[in-house]
Amino acid sequence: MRKEKAECEKCVNENCFIKKHIHNAEMKNYIEQKHTILCKKSQQFIIEGAPVHGLYFIYKGKAKIVKTGINGREQIVRLTKNGDAIGFRGFGTSKKYLIGAYAIEESILCNFSTETLMKMLQNIPEITFDLMLFYAEELNKSENNVRKIAHMSVRERVIDTLLYILRKFGQTDGYLNIELSRKEISDFAGTTEEQVIRVISSLKKDALIKAKGKQLGILKVEKLQKEILEHKYLFK
Repeated sequence: MRKEKAECEKCVNENCFIKKHIHNAEMKNYIEQKHTILCKKSQQFIIEGAPVHGLYFIYKGKAKIVKTGINGREQIVRLTKNGDAIGFRGFGTSKKYLIGAYAIEESILCNFSTETLMKMLQNIPEITFDLMLFYAEELNKSENNVRKIAHMSVRERVIDTLLYILRKFGQTDGYLNIELSRKEISDFAGTTEEQVIRVISSLKKDALIKAKGKQLGILKVEKLQKEILEHKYLFK
């Protein structure tokens, strides 16, 4: 990982936890203590089980968050984009990261050490309150995802994943603004690569999606939503 410069004052990510509180006069000192890192595509920047080195925020780029499951297989538990926080499941509760993280494309990351974050939370109540709400929301999402695996068929899980990706990253020129392999989609949907290939082929045949290499495009959003309508409480 190579160090790079990313200025919080010029950051355009209004959803970033740090950016939201940059107006606070006390933040300047903490921001000066952060480290900015450039990650290449596919580079791992958090190793599951490694000592915690604070939180990462995506200044620019995309990343996948993984956790080791049965037989050592990595399960993708979250996809992230500009402004998202990474590593919060280990922060404050463990001395080791409970997840791993890889850059999906070349990405610029802002890293705040555990020590800096602890001081921030102790001295700025507004940030502490917002972080509590953030954790509550993430816990709700995690619980919903567990129920999704239990109640959805393979086809429904793949459709749910594609709709999540659409909401998260959007489309440009008819294709999703993120390129994921069929294996990565299967790792996120909780199924196998072979099953994902079959479902995608079926969805293409039904003219619900289109594909060009790794690129996928959603053609009929409402029809896909209708297929998983009964599971609406499980939407991410």
